[in-house]
Amino acid sequence: MIRIAIAEDDPVYTRQLREFIAAFQQEYGQEIHLSVYPDGQALLDEYQSQFDLLLLDIEMPRLDGMSTAQRIRLHDPEVLILFITAMPQYAIRGYEVDALDYILKPLVYFPFSQRLNRAISRVKSRTKKYLVLPIKGGTKKVDVENIFYVESQGHNLVFHTNERPIVTYGAMKEMEEKLVPMHFFRCNKGYLVSLAHVDSIQDGCAVVHGEKLLISRARKNEFLVALANYMSGVAL
Repeated sequence: MIRIAIAEDDPVYTRQLREFIAAFQQEYGQEIHLSVYPDGQALLDEYQSQFDLLLLDIEMPRLDGMSTAQRIRLHDPEVLILFITAMPQYAIRGYEVDALDYILKPLVYFPFSQRLNRAISRVKSRTKKYLVLPIKGGTKKVDVENIFYVESQGHNLVFHTNERPIVTYGAMKEMEEKLVPMHFFRCNKGYLVSLAHVDSIQDGCAVVHGEKLLISRARKNEFLVALANYMSGVAL
């Protein structure tokens, strides 16, 4: 399923976009979950990095499409953005927010369907996996490949990444269930380690991005087997 959000203040164009997307689903056999917002601020109020594709009208009251995209890009660098505009010169600024394309008003189904199909193909071609983590004041979308290990600290989880640590709340057991299929493994009660980032085993510890994380006796054999399987390309 592809998750699409529309932010458009004109009800006529909103209705037309709904009709075009319904026709696209029938023509291409593509399942789409559609959410519609009357302007950019309404979209931001509910935004939690939950969409694959955004269709943003550039000219809207309260918060225009360009400003909406700029704010979204602060937390979600991956969502695809298509601008909708009657003035293509405005769409040139789309490069500032890494927009994929723009759709011109008045809307015509064929060019719309071609651009939508291109965007959906881009979504499907992505191989990266992401987690959307609840953080203070909102959410954070994290590329799983950039997570070195997860540390349990009381009721919080700390994600050690290639940028800065991200503190979220949750149970290690639930996070383990999500990440084990993505080649993570518990080396002890407090650490869930990305096998891709294990540099070596030294003194009973897994060396992960230069840090030594103790491998408990109870988990040692299973951890070493999981690591050997990962290194040899055998699925966990």
